[in-house]
Amino acid sequence: MDRVTLLNRWQHGFPLESRPFARIGAALGVDEAAVIAGFEAARIDGSLSRIGGVWAAGAGGAALLVAMAVPSERLEAVAAQVDALPGVNHNYEREHRFNLWFVITGPDAATLHARLDALERDAGLATLRLPMRKVYRIDLGFDLRGLAGAEPARSERTRHAAPPVASSERALAALVESGVPLLAQPYAAWAEQLGTPEAEVLATIGRWLDRGTLRRFGVVVRHHELGFDRNAMTVFDLPDDEVDARGAALAAQPGVTLCYRRERAEGWPYNLYCMVHGREREAVRATIAAAARAAGIADRPHEVLFSTRRFKQQGGRYFSAAQEVQREHA
Repeated sequence: MDRVTLLNRWQHGFPLESRPFARIGAALGVDEAAVIAGFEAARIDGSLSRIGGVWAAGAGGAALLVAMAVPSERLEAVAAQVDALPGVNHNYEREHRFNLWFVITGPDAATLHARLDALERDAGLATLRLPMRKVYRIDLGFDLRGLAGAEPARSERTRHAAPPVASSERALAALVESGVPLLAQPYAAWAEQLGTPEAEVLATIGRWLDRGTLRRFGVVVRHHELGFDRNAMTVFDLPDDEVDARGAALAAQPGVTLCYRRERAEGWPYNLYCMVHGREREAVRATIAAAARAAGIADRPHEVLFSTRRFKQQGGRYFSAAQEVQREHA
């Protein structure tokens, strides 16, 4: 069974039924056990992060993109301090004066700012704090057979915040966040753990998807392990009254995997961001240039920040981290 087909096809629309791996096997012409074994092999080799949910902004708490200008001789030490912070899920070195970029999540904005205040004191360095303001395209997966994001963008609701997860459903949210167990009946295993009917588990996940609380439910790949390790974040400075229209146009371009609006910060004038993931640096540059031209922003002030080192990469942990804290205090 072709691993790329297995990972590529179910980045969206992973079956919400009692035996999802049997449904996938029927589509591929193999049995259920072979599908489970294929996903397990991908998990072991690192190309599969998990099969689970990707939350919309605001579904379970707060998140910030943060940047730091770190002296090169201190970069590894400061990156380790960042990795140790609760809620950090992505941490990359990028080619820029602001060379360390990470995403931090938590229950609310005040908690995040307190953690970052402590980091600034400990590291003796300032942080750029860049909250999300609008999503145009994010975490939609990408085509593993060619250029990342080669498929046209799917319709994406540009929410400021998603309907949040109810407190009574946070235990299920923690499981969705952590990933589907590689069992013949994974949702039944969740239902048993939660003491609720399997049908209720499936209905709740479906409702989250319908309402936009979950952006997608499916295979989450690790793009570096699959060869997409020439990745660049491009930032643009646009007039505030243009950014939504230009952002929507940019998000629709082939090759753009993420696109969103963020607040500016002192010393950082940029408000529109996009990501392109690829295998070759020049191909990524060409994709960015073509997308910017198509969106009508190629002549606007912008910078391209290639990632050079990955210190940490995992899914955002809004709910599973809270469950761990609760267990520690129990």
